Amino acid sequence: MPSPLSSKYTIFQNDSAIRAKGSITDDAPLRLRMESFVKDLQNRICAGIETIDGKGKFTRSVWERPEYGGEGITCVLSEGNVLEKAGVAVSVIYSELSPEAVRQMREDRGKDINVEGTVPFFVTGISLVMHARNPNAPTVHLNYRYFEVMNPDGTPNIWWFGGGADLTPVYLFEEDAIAFHQTYKEGCDKFDKTYYPKMKKDCDKYFLNVHRGESRGIGGIFFDDFNSKPAEEIFSLVKELGNRFLPSYTSILNKRKDMEYTEEMAHWQQIRRGRYVEFNLIWDRGTKFGLATPCARVESILMTLPLTARWEYMHEPKAGSREAALEEVLKSPRDWVSFEN
Repeated sequence: MPSPLSSKYTIFQNDSAIRAKGSITDDAPLRLRMESFVKDLQNRICAGIETIDGKGKFTRSVWERPEYGGEGITCVLSEGNVLEKAGVAVSVIYSELSPEAVRQMREDRGKDINVEGTVPFFVTGISLVMHARNPNAPTVHLNYRYFEVMNPDGTPNIWWFGGGADLTPVYLFEEDAIAFHQTYKEGCDKFDKTYYPKMKKDCDKYFLNVHRGESRGIGGIFFDDFNSKPAEEIFSLVKELGNRFLPSYTSILNKRKDMEYTEEMAHWQQIRRGRYVEFNLIWDRGTKFGLATPCARVESILMTLPLTARWEYMHEPKAGSREAALEEVLKSPRDWVSFEN
């Protein structure tokens, strides 16, 4: 039986026919080229991380959305030598926006969606989180996505890109923060030198545990609702930034994965993971959107959470400690690299 979306529109069938031909060419719709890119990026990232870990292997789950159309590929590594848990997920979603959802997009996010009634939309993207075993090695997050509200014939009515990458250390190594930010600044500067300053500030603003008055980590870059430049130009930027993930994180991971650590350091890591969970479940828009999407696959949405975390009542780090130094930075975000040059 055809899905509700595919029985009402020809979009899903037409896209499926293009995929069936094999490789996605440059004249294919942008949504299919973005889908092809994130799937390839997922494969390359998983292979690179498995090489570093030496033991852990990603378990690959492929799932479909028969009710509407689309699929997902969720890769999760657990209990590795280096990574305690790592998840890399790709989703390809065809669905519909209700009139209420369209109204909210207009009012809450200023979207100029000139449609009436229920309308089809498409979103594809890659999302990953990696929680290292060693407290000296940071957690990292990445997300790049493309969203399209479509006309009945499959042409875009309105579109935008979103995403970014950010680092969440348990113990602060300033050289790691500088190197991470420098990598993404250089990628942004290839396109527009105004990108990094804005994306860095937006990252600090977005990844804020408001109820704690502290950032989730030391930031990186973040952008959303990005459609102020030609779509092809933004797509090139997304590819540039996505391809920078492995060098940006693995260089840090290789330096920190074999460092000695104490039981007290592992205890602090558990507490910081608790703060990570708080942000993802309370404030993250992607989590909220995913859970509200019809036929949502909860396991894929929540694969970003660590295997273990800890909450202690009224916990405060000792004054002058490395733990207190991290919290100071999280409460007052710093500029890790110069915005100039």
